[in-house]
Amino acid sequence: MCAYVLVAEDDPKQAELLRRYLEREGHEVLVVHDGRSAIDEARRADPDLVVLDVMMPKVDGLDVCRVLRAESDLPILMLTARSTEDDLLLGLDLGADDYVAKPYSPRELMARVRTLLRRTRRSQDADRQVFQAGDLLVDPVRHTVTAADTLVDCTLAEFRIIETLAAEPERVFTRKQLLERIHGFDRFITERTVDVHVMNLRKKIEPDPRRPVRLLTVYGVGYKLTHA
Repeated sequence: MCAYVLVAEDDPKQAELLRRYLEREGHEVLVVHDGRSAIDEARRADPDLVVLDVMMPKVDGLDVCRVLRAESDLPILMLTARSTEDDLLLGLDLGADDYVAKPYSPRELMARVRTLLRRTRRSQDADRQVFQAGDLLVDPVRHTVTAADTLVDCTLAEFRIIETLAAEPERVFTRKQLLERIHGFDRFITERTVDVHVMNLRKKIEPDPRRPVRLLTVYGVGYKLTHA
């Protein structure tokens, strides 16, 4: 599964280590060392994946993530030396698809890269029907979400959640089930991550996110999409 990977890492040793491991996996790798270059190269080269350090000069990784996510749904894997849950949730809230704290095992990081790329390829290549829940349409082939005839921009993780829920409207999915759908069996990711993604989805698909009518909470259990 060869891919074109953009690595944005200001530490030359860490950047070279990432390059070697990614190239060993068969990927083509472009390395930049500041946030401004990361934005420019992502726009120019249209990579399959961005590995993005948080602490970078010129523009930090969080702002890079914010800019790139506003423009596309390319997978973003963030790296940070800040490992509190609030930092992790902030990265996810800005649209990152996965988040790895430093110091990290290169082998674990490569496993995360493979998982993200597999999910992206499945979303791009799957030949499945368009799912509908009320006026919400989810097209797995085109990787699009439409709410009341308005196209909705979703991150990869958000799309996996909405796709799962739309495939079976009115079925209640637990947070654990949704978490496994977007992150697999990852002991470092908490179920609160699902709540962050759902909150972001509601901002995009609900007329009033504070009073949702499409993506509902089933208290004590999880979430469901309705036919409303």
